[in-house]
Amino acid sequence: MRAEEISNLIQSAMPQARVMVRGDDGAHFEAIIVAPDFRGLARLKRHQLVYAALGEAMEGAIHALTIQTLTPEECADADA
Repeated sequence: MRAEEISNLIQSAMPQARVMVRGDDGAHFEAIIVAPDFRGLARLKRHQLVYAALGEAMEGAIHALTIQTLTPEECADADA
């Protein structure tokens, strides 16, 4: 699987998200997702949204995925 494919899966499930995925070995990836969908959700719930977006890819094609989930406000705070 390619990083672009992962990004597209997440983007399809969360159209308002900004998604950045890195990983060049086809199995290990890092994703940063900034989405209003995460507002008011605990980290576990945010990650569950991402896993749901990836569906079956999490069961085989993706060996390891590190996820950072932020709301737009949290991202703005991090940039400050």
